[in-house]
Amino acid sequence: MRVADFDYALPEELIAQHPAAQRRASRLLRVDGATGVLQDLVFEDLPRDIDFRDVVVLNDTRVIKARLAARKSTGGKLEVFVERMLGTHEAFVLMRASTPVTAGATIAIGDTVTAEVLGREADLYHLRFSEPVENVLERHGSVPLPPYIAHAPGPDDVERYQTVYAERPGAVAAPTAGLHFDMPMLDGLAGRGVKIARITLHIGPGTFQPVRVDNIADHKMHSERYNVPQTTVDAIAAARKAGGRILAVGTTALRALESASRSGELKAGGGETDLFITPGFRFRTVDRLLTNFHLPKSTLLMLVSAFGGVETLRKAYAHAIARRYRFYSYGDAMLIEKAP
Repeated sequence: MRVADFDYALPEELIAQHPAAQRRASRLLRVDGATGVLQDLVFEDLPRDIDFRDVVVLNDTRVIKARLAARKSTGGKLEVFVERMLGTHEAFVLMRASTPVTAGATIAIGDTVTAEVLGREADLYHLRFSEPVENVLERHGSVPLPPYIAHAPGPDDVERYQTVYAERPGAVAAPTAGLHFDMPMLDGLAGRGVKIARITLHIGPGTFQPVRVDNIADHKMHSERYNVPQTTVDAIAAARKAGGRILAVGTTALRALESASRSGELKAGGGETDLFITPGFRFRTVDRLLTNFHLPKSTLLMLVSAFGGVETLRKAYAHAIARRYRFYSYGDAMLIEKAP
């Protein structure tokens, strides 16, 4: 298939610039991949569509304040974007500067923090910080809002561009399908017997990179770290035995589960995944997908089209635009039932 097969025209005013007043106050478009039926709901309807035998799988990654303002020893300004932490004091970063920074150089962050450039691998610089990276980001970093959000990050974004169940720092973008949940809704599901399971997939900046080829088979997917714990594997096995369904909250949860299922059965563990899901992919674990609306020509739109059916998703997106749904990270949600 061609990248152009996944294009659509979106009015700019439908790109949500701010979250809804309350997390659960968004709309929800239910998409049946088997029949093509579309149903306009609100997010508060979701618990009624989840059976007590089902498993809801959340990505518990935590967004780090990955964007840092820094200075060269010459006084020149540069922007540092932490791509991934490599330990207590080291990280791979992207750097934007008027001239390239060379190995051995030292940059300053704030009044007390320095970072030494140890080397470079492709577009990523290897830095060693004078203080623990997490501490530096917490004091000096800012929330890495997506490029289509026009305003500078504020206090509201620090809270709302983070899921209520985020635990493991490492992502530079939020698993946005999870932004709709509040703790009372999750507690209510658990109280009815629904199993809430977790995986971790640390989302990298590659999630925003455009597909620069014409044929999607030529695209190389970015790599991200993930882990699927044994407790989640056991919960899914028990649900299958009881006749329950597996609901992945977000494309990241789906990619982690399907990456861990590539041998034919779901196995605990993790590592790096560059799984690129396109139409024709055989899904082994996930039955249902909760997701937001994705950018034109993006790998995420290709993924949801593979899950729900290309023509059904085209119809769903046209319906959402006509009905004035809100799009992207702070926008409304979709519940997609897997196509046969």
